[in-house]
Amino acid sequence: MEIFTSKSMTTCDAVRELGIRFRDYRLRINITRKEVSLASGVGLTTIYKFESGNMSDISFGTLLRLIKSIGLGDNWQQLLPELPPSPYLYDKNNVKRQRVRH
Repeated sequence: MEIFTSKSMTTCDAVRELGIRFRDYRLRINITRKEVSLASGVGLTTIYKFESGNMSDISFGTLLRLIKSIGLGDNWQQLLPELPPSPYLYDKNNVKRQRVRH
């Protein structure tokens, strides 16, 4: 199942899909929930709910700690990759814009 393929995908759907993928990664690298809990500082109940699709929301900090605990800590940057410089970010005086005004 592709994540975020539909514009109508809810946050709950995305969290469920991430939890399922997380469980698959964890199982493939052969570590237990308890080992993830110890490495991440996230409780076993939270990990169980996340992996089983019974969690409707998760904080970014918790998700990042879980991802790091299974060795994917550098992959979070793919969510919003760094963009190359753009001339549209600078005004006519070559000063970087701080906001958009209409």
